[in-house]
Amino acid sequence: MSSHYTKGMVCVICETRKPRRSCPGVHGDICAICCGTEREVSISCPLDCEYLQEARRHEKPAPVDESAIPNREIEITERLLERNADLLNTVAASLTAAALHSSAIDTDVRDALAALARTFRTRESGVYYDTRPSGSYAAAIYDALQDTIREFREEEQRQGVTKTRDADVLAVVVFLERAALGWNNGRPRGRGYVDYLRRYYGDSPDAGTEGRSSLLLA
Repeated sequence: MSSHYTKGMVCVICETRKPRRSCPGVHGDICAICCGTEREVSISCPLDCEYLQEARRHEKPAPVDESAIPNREIEITERLLERNADLLNTVAASLTAAALHSSAIDTDVRDALAALARTFRTRESGVYYDTRPSGSYAAAIYDALQDTIREFREEEQRQGVTKTRDADVLAVVVFLERAALGWNNGRPRGRGYVDYLRRYYGDSPDAGTEGRSSLLLA
């Protein structure tokens, strides 16, 4: 072990065990046990933390209750996603940027997507009702997605195309909402889905290398 740790030092969390690593989330040295138990629980872990990334490679998502899958009656097909690939990639990129900008956790992302799905479901019924989420991070993501979708449609109109229906937007939002379940590790401050979006739709070197095909496997 590195000589960085001197005799008498203790973990800043448990204040009992000897520290084994520097934690950027608490700006101090912690033991391996606290790192494992408090990661994304009491610690807001930076996405680039090497210990978080190592844990990502081994952790399993929390079991998904089939009855809890959102909007189960909406059928999402590969053909539908291919037809709306530009919309999906645009919305996913906007979702990524908004989540990273606000330091949102996965729960915020899911809340924003759930609210947006409810809004577009009302549009399908012919009644517009904006169901903006109450949480500040979720609301910021919701607003960013609404702006992105509006701008996407305005660009279509400028090009003389009006192919994106409310049903198409709803399907894309529901797809992203369902995909988030596959990255839920059950930790209160979990950001596995945000981390995934960052890698494939953000500014990281891997961004865009797999896109929807990888998301489908989530």
